Amino acid sequence: MSEALDQFRHDVRDWLAQNFPKSLAGRGIEPFGGVEGEATIAEDASLWRDRLGDKGWGTPTWPAVYGGGGLSAGEAAVLSDEMHQVGAINPIPLLAGMGVTMVGPTILEYGTEEQKKKHLPGICSGKVRWCLGLSEPNAGSDLASLQTKAEDNGDRWVINGQKIWTSGADISQWCGALVRTDSSVAKRDGISFLLLPMDQPGVETRPIKLIAGASPFCETFFNDAEAEKTDLLGKHNDGWSVVKRLLQHERASQTGARPTSNKSAQPIQALAKAYCGAEPDGTLSDKDLRSRIVDHLMHTKAHGLTIARISAEAKGNPEVSAAASILKNSATRVSQDRAELLLEVMGHQGIGWDGEAFSEDELENVRGWLSGKAISIYGGSFEIQNNIIAKNILGLPETTQKG
Repeated sequence: MSEALDQFRHDVRDWLAQNFPKSLAGRGIEPFGGVEGEATIAEDASLWRDRLGDKGWGTPTWPAVYGGGGLSAGEAAVLSDEMHQVGAINPIPLLAGMGVTMVGPTILEYGTEEQKKKHLPGICSGKVRWCLGLSEPNAGSDLASLQTKAEDNGDRWVINGQKIWTSGADISQWCGALVRTDSSVAKRDGISFLLLPMDQPGVETRPIKLIAGASPFCETFFNDAEAEKTDLLGKHNDGWSVVKRLLQHERASQTGARPTSNKSAQPIQALAKAYCGAEPDGTLSDKDLRSRIVDHLMHTKAHGLTIARISAEAKGNPEVSAAASILKNSATRVSQDRAELLLEVMGHQGIGWDGEAFSEDELENVRGWLSGKAISIYGGSFEIQNNIIAKNILGLPETTQKG
């Protein structure tokens, strides 16, 4: 480690010792949604968000002029490591919805100086939440078939149409929406990307209840909703270029192969021994299950090494490439395979929905298995990623419909 990074590590430790509320250590993200009956914890969570945002460390590598930390990739890694050591998390990416992972990076690349100053500080502070209006009932994987229209009304855009799977739309203040601005040209050539406020009479959201019981998704309806002319991101009718870039950022944020349940972080081999039994020498009794768990762990390790290799090859370059599609599909396989194995390991305890016969962890794992089915769909389906890999990485001919 360089002398400068070593000094930075000491500075981070000192700052965390003075600013991180000890009551939040190891508590995860839950306090940042407000914990009923624990007012002090909720106050500490708000205090930590504000301190992190004021420092710019909620978005550590973003330019300081827009509210970020202005840190190098190496400094950001040190910050993350030191926060982990004290049991702290960075809640701002979650509090900002799609702001940190998708909208913000796209504004940094395509936005005007006015747009950056207007929108990025709220994302960096975690006080402004963003959603995205992309998919429609008849425009999912074929996103370019969208029909939501934006008409030029002088000093404003007027938007009419319907979006679906708008995650967090019911609790967001802003939306990045892909809209049709010209119906007379090829479908990908008549699309623009608008930024619009959600708190207006022309916007209606309806949560969609999912099979796992939660409702992170919404339908969103635009009925003469308005956006300022200055909130067109990128060039008029060039929204397809903007959204392709935005989706690359989304895929890059989905490459970590996280467990499908927050309660399933314990090593699966340990859970297997607890539920299925072990031999006197400590090996898992079920040889076939043991073999499949080993296979899963090998894929998990290979996925992690691939992330490290691609990161090293990028040499600190923040540009997102088509390699994100490889990692997104790899993460999908690892996450879903783990969820399937976990339910098999739990046996009849892995089929519970509610009731005292099942522990909280068991019920959470079942819901995680169900919600994890969406991983191979959102952010561009598994098949769409394969098309991107074939065309942009392997150089195979275009076989999908053009337009």
